[in-house]
Amino acid sequence: MTDASAVESLTRAVARYFDLMYDSDIAGFDRVFRATAQLHGFRDGVMTVWPAATFKAMLAGRPSPQSLGAPREQEILLLDVASATQALVKVRVRINTAVFVDYLVYHRIDGEWLITAKAYHVERSEVPGRA
Repeated sequence: MTDASAVESLTRAVARYFDLMYDSDIAGFDRVFRATAQLHGFRDGVMTVWPAATFKAMLAGRPSPQSLGAPREQEILLLDVASATQALVKVRVRINTAVFVDYLVYHRIDGEWLITAKAYHVERSEVPGRA
């Protein structure tokens, strides 16, 4: 795989991640996250670790940002392709009123880039109705 094709296919995988974060359509979850993926981050000041299945259930159980009419904000901040099978992507993504900075570890498995680890940080939370 050439560097250009690796970046192109990885960028498409990140777009699937952004779509999942906005529409919460878990039908596509397994094309974004590896079943063995873990998510790490602070929630209410406490370090949490979620397996992919827990995150999938959480997405399924909450109203999506799309259904709430929340603005869509997403940006790739860093894309680092280490090899044809490993990459790191840093993104900023809004989920309703919270804006996260996520570090996503991708591995190319059976021809698909999948997230195998996610570290997240709430960059800011915005009060609805305030600019």
